[in-house]
Amino acid sequence: MASSGDEGRVVVDLRSAAESATGAGDGAVDEEAHATPLHEIESLCMRCGENGITRLLLTLIPHFREVVLMAFECPHCGERNNEIQFAGQLQPKGCCYKLEIPSGQSEVLNRQVVKSDSATIKIPELDFEIPPEAQRGTLSTVEGIIMRAVDELQALQDERKKVDPQKAEAIDQFLLKLKSLGSGQAAFTFILDDPAGNSFIENPHAPSSDPLLSVRFYERTREQQAALGFLAEPPTEQAGEAALPVSAVPHGSVGAVAGRRAIAQGNPDEVASALCKYSAPEEVDTLPSTCGACGTECVTRFFATKIPYFREVIVMATTCDMCGYRNSELKPGGEIPANGKKITLRVQNVKDLTRDVIKSDSASVKVPELELELTSGTLGGMVTTVEGLIVKICEALERIHGFQLGDSTIEWKKKKWQDFKERLSKLLSLQEPWTLIIDDGLAASFVAPATDSLDDDSQLTMEEYQRSWEQNEELGLNDMDTSSADIAYNTST
Repeated sequence: MASSGDEGRVVVDLRSAAESATGAGDGAVDEEAHATPLHEIESLCMRCGENGITRLLLTLIPHFREVVLMAFECPHCGERNNEIQFAGQLQPKGCCYKLEIPSGQSEVLNRQVVKSDSATIKIPELDFEIPPEAQRGTLSTVEGIIMRAVDELQALQDERKKVDPQKAEAIDQFLLKLKSLGSGQAAFTFILDDPAGNSFIENPHAPSSDPLLSVRFYERTREQQAALGFLAEPPTEQAGEAALPVSAVPHGSVGAVAGRRAIAQGNPDEVASALCKYSAPEEVDTLPSTCGACGTECVTRFFATKIPYFREVIVMATTCDMCGYRNSELKPGGEIPANGKKITLRVQNVKDLTRDVIKSDSASVKVPELELELTSGTLGGMVTTVEGLIVKICEALERIHGFQLGDSTIEWKKKKWQDFKERLSKLLSLQEPWTLIIDDGLAASFVAPATDSLDDDSQLTMEEYQRSWEQNEELGLNDMDTSSADIAYNTST
């Protein structure tokens, strides 16, 4: 690139980039402020074989990601193309967006889409898939991505008709169906699956939920890690050696084991740090894992404990010595409950904001007064407080829905977000009471009561309900068969 290593990397926001590119400002501004952030390099044109110009811009989409915008233009043949690559980090989890597009609603086709280099696009109705290598990273719309696929399939049709007329005829028929989807003449499903977690589909209703759009976050497989450039070679076992099982190591500095050792040695400082800091289990189990940020091997530590008024849970913590990534989760332990649970808390005072909250992966969160709703899987499992949960949710909304906050946003959309923040500040400052609803199909979430007995807490209600077939299907319970395990258990007993 044009900048030297001494100058460092220049990251600018979209407004500064536009002002610098157009030379906005008065004559009193320093020349350095007007220096263009664009970098130009000479590159080969793949159409005519002559040299063209590629322009690079490292910029920042507000509340979203650092990106590199690239535009190529050939002055000889007029060839032009552009793409977007992500300059930020790999996200801890992959993401899968599913957009239902009804027939005749062209405004849904105009939704903005950020597609990274690793994202796959699927249209199940046509059994059509755009692999990551077919379309590089791009910033477009649903219609734009579909029509680009049409243009690329149509580019070599003349050659196909000469070599294989039947195949060319079949592609022509398929292109007619694909064009009908791009023009909104038929309903279809648009799926954007990105293992890197750097893709995005606009939600015009944010921060409220979108009935047409669903988002799912998932852990990457080893194959997906390898495709992203991490762990290209799976770990191999030495000849004659078995794989390392899950190990159990002493907790070390805390817990009853360390406490007895400190008492035997007569060290009061170690006794205080081991027994008075917090209650810990006798042993912490460890198992090999993979870092969600850099993809290197690391260790996950976990132990099971019992939370009063709740159930047995598994506390998990992962640290990466390579990049410093840290993550902690809380998973439900024991059997799957027969019913789901809906927790409703009426927040009225400061003490209610400090109540402990356990939110599992399967829980959805609603705040009716704020018109805020998060589907299950968003933010993963966490242990926090009522105030901390709302703040984390809003931070995630601002990070994900960056299109609603940028400089190019329509004024009424920007005002919608400003009004949302004002209403949020009123809730957290308790200018008026509000309601927090946590709905968990696996009954693995919890809000701490303010009294010794749940029945005496008038602001907190917990309702059990029968899960629907759709909920069981989403949780994978409809296809779960435990008959073999039940037979083996009954035989052993």
